[in-house]
Amino acid sequence: MAMTLRLTDEETESLRRRAQLESRSMQDVARQAVREYVENHSRAELLDQVLDEELPRYAEALERLGQ
Repeated sequence: MAMTLRLTDEETESLRRRAQLESRSMQDVARQAVREYVENHSRAELLDQVLDEELPRYAEALERLGQ
């Protein structure tokens, strides 16, 4: 699905410079940034979910270790 991404002049210039430094298109750099953002936030959400579910099981042991 296609979409339009509106950037400020400063954002566009930063993206253009990064793309030139990497000898890539601005579109490639932007798409990679989106993929990395989604992946990183998905990982963080998964970790939060696991911690919320598993920490209570070990709360007593963790409390004793902290004493």
